Amino acid sequence: MTQVLDVGPVLDFYNHNGRDLPWRRPDAGAWAVLVSEVMLQQTPVARVLPVYLHWLERWPAPADFAADSAGEAVRAWGRLGYPRRALRLHAAATRIVRDHGGAVPADPDVLRTLPGIGEYTARAVAAFAFGARVPVVDVNVHRVVSRAERGEDDRTPVTAADRREVEELLPDDAATAARYSAALMELGALVCTASRPACPSCPVRTGCRWRAAGCPPATSPVRSQAWAGTDRQVRGRIMAVLRDRSEPVPQRDLAGVWRDDPAQWRRCLDGLITDGLAEVAAVDADGDPLFALPA
Repeated sequence: MTQVLDVGPVLDFYNHNGRDLPWRRPDAGAWAVLVSEVMLQQTPVARVLPVYLHWLERWPAPADFAADSAGEAVRAWGRLGYPRRALRLHAAATRIVRDHGGAVPADPDVLRTLPGIGEYTARAVAAFAFGARVPVVDVNVHRVVSRAERGEDDRTPVTAADRREVEELLPDDAATAARYSAALMELGALVCTASRPACPSCPVRTGCRWRAAGCPPATSPVRSQAWAGTDRQVRGRIMAVLRDRSEPVPQRDLAGVWRDDPAQWRRCLDGLITDGLAEVAAVDADGDPLFALPA
């Protein structure tokens, strides 16, 4: 079957339309790419950029980051969401310093041994930082490939079969393959979007099998998650107080962020402690606990 996502048009699109993002620049380095990939998980570029720039200015290398505390990592993470990512990145930096001489490893199998680094992130770092010929399949690439090559809008989780499918599309030259992977992502982010694809601007529109099939609906539509009143909202409010205070925080101040359901508030605080995102740092004169970010 003829490949719809031909390398030439896809790379031409990327060369003319790809966004100038700091982690894509030739001088970014592997640590910068790793930081960006962790931050970009479930978080849009616009929210990541200011935090990323501050992060790399403060911690330009894994050793700088590992030398600081996990609590400072969580504080600097700000409101990016899913703050456990900050803890895992700190643990990964510590392991990089301890086991790899402070240099981010290039081998995706070795990268996967680092705390919090999964299949996708390991492949992304190997490709975008080291120019490896490995399939990098995020939701954007998954959607672009399933639409253009298979004529369906597949929103199911990425599998090993999806990675094999993308690997067959990669050009043989490793550096070109890595750039092609970035181009597929950009095509999904800017043109072949989930809800309003800009098909007239697509470089492979004439051969796209999804368009030829009449743009059938997604096989597994993504449903938006509610936010108001959820544990995620309560946890976020507690974390905001802890980030904004340089001294340990009395329990009553944390309880004040969510008075609708004291049991939910307590459950969320206990969950943050279990996850290592908060801890009892001291007790006050009455013996009541004072809470803070992890040391």
